[in-house]
Amino acid sequence: MKIALAYSGGLDTSVLVRWLKDHYNAEIITFAADVGQEEELDGLEEKAKATGASEHYTLDLVDEFASDFIYPIMRANAIYEGQYFLGTSIARPLIGKAHIDLARKVGADALAHGATGKGNDQVRFELAYAALAPDLQTISPWRMDVFRKAFPGRSEMIAYCAENGINVEASASKPYSMDRNLLHISYEAGILEDPWFDPTTPENKAMYKLTVDPEDAPSEAEYLELDFEKGDCVAVNGQSLNPAGVLKTLNALAGKHGIGRVDIVENRFVGMKSRGVYETPGGTILMMGHKQIESITMDRDLEHLRDSLIPKYAELVYNGFWYAPEREALQALIDNSQKSVTGTVRLKLYKGNVTTVGRKSPYSLYNEDIASMEGVKSDYNPDDATGFIRLQGLRLRARFGAQKQFIEQ
Repeated sequence: MKIALAYSGGLDTSVLVRWLKDHYNAEIITFAADVGQEEELDGLEEKAKATGASEHYTLDLVDEFASDFIYPIMRANAIYEGQYFLGTSIARPLIGKAHIDLARKVGADALAHGATGKGNDQVRFELAYAALAPDLQTISPWRMDVFRKAFPGRSEMIAYCAENGINVEASASKPYSMDRNLLHISYEAGILEDPWFDPTTPENKAMYKLTVDPEDAPSEAEYLELDFEKGDCVAVNGQSLNPAGVLKTLNALAGKHGIGRVDIVENRFVGMKSRGVYETPGGTILMMGHKQIESITMDRDLEHLRDSLIPKYAELVYNGFWYAPEREALQALIDNSQKSVTGTVRLKLYKGNVTTVGRKSPYSLYNEDIASMEGVKSDYNPDDATGFIRLQGLRLRARFGAQKQFIEQ
């Protein structure tokens, strides 16, 4: 048997290489998807092979991740439950697709992952497998009694590694889990499971990797300009960049100014509430800029229709339905809405805040003559408002006449 294992080099997947090899008497091929983890990928091949993998592949997916996954959700202004920028969620369908492609390439019989049996990622990965490779067997050790009995906690996993000569950096110095990519870093579990725990105190704030504490950010504001074409950011401060380049540049700028931190309790797809701390520096700036260009270029009712679909779209992405037909249909509508979303926005960065201080577009629907309060002549005639208001109030007057006793005073 040949198993393709999604591998990060952390404690869980280091255990899985050896355990899967022994339990199934299988050949293990590991792969890591480079979606912007940077130094976390160093030395993975050597480590995987030393742990028992026959082959290891690290696939460079950064550009694809930025252009085909991050940018589409930015065009949708997709945020889950009003705060979460979907940083982990949006990486999973790409990793799942790459996992399948790798399995086909090496002739694997099964796909294996180390996602916990209580989390969202097991769903996201396996929905991608169902959509793109239902013929391949899926192995999820955390949902197997034999695995959970062997490893009821981290201490047993660390002991197993010690017994089998597996080198892992797992200690009490980092009592939480971390997931990083080009869009964000998430922190959860361990000490963060207490929703009253404060990670921003002087003794705890070293946890953050992408952003400085807003209190420690520069005392002087920084301005930047973003250029958009059809809903996509194509340049920062006049410099043309590809999507990955935009995210990298904005991550550095936002991180310096302490922008993009959120601490939330979210509703997982599997039914429980979960506390997570997230850093999404560049994405926070990017979405703010995108919304501001839309504000002057998108028709009101089209914008309101698209906005009404954001909660559903974000929920689909969060739950793992990236390859579902309803997400694809919503994406088509969203992308069509972006045809005129072109222009430049000027933003001000200061101590954790992003403030819009200018926007312009060759396709702007903002008409100074119409909007002016200075009596400038335009297509808008205030006299027309009388009939407009009277018709809008017709049903309210009718209700008052017939149902006055039900109207709250």
